Amino acid sequence: MSRSDQHRVGRVERTTKETSVKVEIDLDGTGKTDISTGVGFYDHMLDQLGRHGFFDLTVKTDGDLHIDTHHTIEDTSLALGAAFKQALGDKVGIRRFADASVPLDESLAQVTVDLSGRPYLVHTEPEGMAPMIGSYDTTMTRHILESFVAQAQVALHVHVPYGRNAHHIVEAQFKALARALRYASELDPRAAGIIPSTKGAL
Repeated sequence: MSRSDQHRVGRVERTTKETSVKVEIDLDGTGKTDISTGVGFYDHMLDQLGRHGFFDLTVKTDGDLHIDTHHTIEDTSLALGAAFKQALGDKVGIRRFADASVPLDESLAQVTVDLSGRPYLVHTEPEGMAPMIGSYDTTMTRHILESFVAQAQVALHVHVPYGRNAHHIVEAQFKALARALRYASELDPRAAGIIPSTKGAL
């Protein structure tokens, strides 16, 4: 079986006194999702990530929501990053770099990613956003990305130059992230057998 016929899958289970998380991601899927974290808006965002990234994504989190949503969102994001890294494997033949711009009504999100093996995040979004979307604290968006980047070991730049509605601003970011990760992780037929780095490793 050739590499292009294989599905690249990552599976991570993370259990602490605060949360129990199970994540499975198939980078070569069709966008099927099964998401349950107990935080409705975050579930919606992870669904966007799977569907627009064409990743099959399963996320099951049981967290200490009686305190607040922070631990649940954070630990899920860490597990997701670790599963994504695992699914990438040796990164032979991937495109590595990608960018995507996604509008959502009045908002625009621009995402650029390098699957470099080095974690780094640059994140900007409009000031004065509504603080909450349902039970979702909008300041958590950056922390989600920080947590994902730390475990996935990717360089990620996310920029929202304008937008008014908090739901649109956050959702556009997840959709653009999904597209950028999809393109960067795709196997490039011209790069078969090649690690896209002059160092010979990523």
